Amino acid sequence: MENFITIKENVQTEIVVKKSKFICNLIKVDTQKEAEDIIKQFKKKYYDARHNCVAYRLVEDNNLIEKSSDDGEPSGTAGGPMLNILQKNNLCNIVCIVTRYFGGILLGTGGLVRSYSDATLSAIEIVEKVEKSIGFEFEVELEYNNLETFKYYCKINNIFIKDIKYFDIINCKIQLEEVNKVKLVEDFETKKINLIDLKFLYKKIIDKCIIK
Repeated sequence: MENFITIKENVQTEIVVKKSKFICNLIKVDTQKEAEDIIKQFKKKYYDARHNCVAYRLVEDNNLIEKSSDDGEPSGTAGGPMLNILQKNNLCNIVCIVTRYFGGILLGTGGLVRSYSDATLSAIEIVEKVEKSIGFEFEVELEYNNLETFKYYCKINNIFIKDIKYFDIINCKIQLEEVNKVKLVEDFETKKINLIDLKFLYKKIIDKCIIK
């Protein structure tokens, strides 16, 4: 996946449908092991609930991993619809867990699909989201008197300064999208930006922008 959207912080919401309570938790993850560990934790936390239905999508080692579980609800009425919502919203690196406390009234298959979908959407609608894209991380060395100029250069060229360390010279870690890489290297080589050194570190998934 070249681009996807994830959440900035974990979030929990709750809806009630015909006396059944649906608690939705959206949790950030980076690996499948982390996702599975979180699911175990939440099933233990909500051990007294009738169902803990799950959907997750994540990118690990450049592979897209997707999984869903109805956790005892009729097949296709819970985890599948939850996963479908994540897919439609291009959401990734997220575990979605909807916990149901049964209220004594049967909802039917259509009612279950709507309820688990609405619970998932209630969390997605309020959470702050971050667009991710394939990018690069570089290490930059520069003199103190060139720092403010370099900060402005980064600002107008959509380069994120991840970290600044102050030694005899300044050392910065920067992240940028693939489309901006060629210009950065060219500007360094032609001295359009005054840097002591520019060193490529690695290709990685980076933050692109915040989505309110």
